[in-house]
Amino acid sequence: MVEERTHKSLWTVSAPARRYPRLHGDMEVDVVVIGGGVAGLTTAWLLKQEGKRVAVVEMHRLLSGQTGQTTAHLTELLDTPYSTLVSDFGEKGARLAAESSRAAIEKIAELVERQGISCDFRRLPAYRYAETVAEVKALEKEASAARQVGLMCTLTKHVPLPYPVKLALRVEDQAQLHPREYLLALAEGIAGEGSHLLEETKVTAVRDGVPCRVETEHGTLTCRDVVEATTTPLNRVFLHTKLYPYRTYALAARLEGPLEAGLYYDSQEPYHYIRTQRVEGVDYVIVGGEDHKVGTEEDTARHFEALEAYARRRFPVTGISYRWSGQVIEPADGLAYIGRNSGSRHVWVATGLSGTGLTWGTLAGMILSDLLLGRQSPYAALYEATRVKPKAGVKDFIQENAEVAFRFVADRLARPDAHDLSEVPPGEGRIVEVDGHKVAVFKEEGGAVHAVSPVCTHLGCHVHWNRAERSWDCPCHGSRYSPTGEVLNGPAVKGLTAKKLR
Repeated sequence: MVEERTHKSLWTVSAPARRYPRLHGDMEVDVVVIGGGVAGLTTAWLLKQEGKRVAVVEMHRLLSGQTGQTTAHLTELLDTPYSTLVSDFGEKGARLAAESSRAAIEKIAELVERQGISCDFRRLPAYRYAETVAEVKALEKEASAARQVGLMCTLTKHVPLPYPVKLALRVEDQAQLHPREYLLALAEGIAGEGSHLLEETKVTAVRDGVPCRVETEHGTLTCRDVVEATTTPLNRVFLHTKLYPYRTYALAARLEGPLEAGLYYDSQEPYHYIRTQRVEGVDYVIVGGEDHKVGTEEDTARHFEALEAYARRRFPVTGISYRWSGQVIEPADGLAYIGRNSGSRHVWVATGLSGTGLTWGTLAGMILSDLLLGRQSPYAALYEATRVKPKAGVKDFIQENAEVAFRFVADRLARPDAHDLSEVPPGEGRIVEVDGHKVAVFKEEGGAVHAVSPVCTHLGCHVHWNRAERSWDCPCHGSRYSPTGEVLNGPAVKGLTAKKLR
């Protein structure tokens, strides 16, 4: 393995995948699953086991989206505190959230054992720890709620980290794995016997009906049901008012001393998450954090720098080998949206998986496969995608959607970054005013210039340049585009319109 700093994740480099074909012409199956990440592959695998003909459709390569950028914590510790879930969903709802997360971890363990998947699956404890007096008080409150809803947990001052902490909530029987090795093995069990894995096949429209039609650039798929297992559903306006996109950052650094295996979470805002992984005889510490709203910061490189400083300050590392970023979609009320899409009969969604994407992505596959097979799911009502909880998350709902409205207007009125192409540095992008109109301009290292409209094709907000990832990002609903305007992340399905410059 090349020990050089790269913007690819440790998982992507250490577990290359075989190629799957793109769609060629029209096709008919029972279920079309859009998205080749953990939710899509788990749903498809479970349906295939029940005799359904399934087609997984991925815009890029399998696991090249947000699942490929995970830090791979399998945990019952959620981004939303259990004390908040008890308040908003009642003790029964919060207990179901804990039980469903536990069930997802056990489903992964079952599949690893049953299929004989070599992915370094390990059970280990998780620690959420406090370093200040204020954090201790919040942690004690959370410990009480966690016990109330059934977590196997204790408060302890003994945490196997190379720096002191005041108190920690230790949760037993959590887990970690190599996510790509696990999911690539699942993928191998999907194709064949009337089922298909289709890469580099971009969906342009989803049409509900009897039958449903999924239109792509290479043909149309006809089916009974459609599952949108994308980071955010494609062009679903109502649901997007309940979804908030954030960028998160991660790195893998080589360890020069021992660090006890475990899942670790500090209590900072935003918090950091830590674990270890051995790959090809090398021990790494993986550190994630530095979350911020998508499209709100151009100098995203500083978040990598801050994360690197954090890792070097706290752990015995010899060098940063890998660093990457991903997109986290936070739900309005703290729980994922899994189920039938609003206003649809045969279109289903899995989104808002928050910072526990592997756990809840697996849960999504469990719930959706049950529903599509006509079976009862004990968790379906809790995660119902059409729910509206007036009490839960109302402050965030108002604030986030007010910010979308503000961005829609303010970015149009804002001054451009430059007035002349000469002001755009090589390898960078800028919003430039040309003949009285704003244009998103990217200049290659060799000087070639690419110009596109700055108007996001989803709902019309203006994109911003992301320096670290070299992409155009929309701050409203998280769509992302390549420097030349091709879609990287939905909900947008059309690229930025090309512009000609004199």
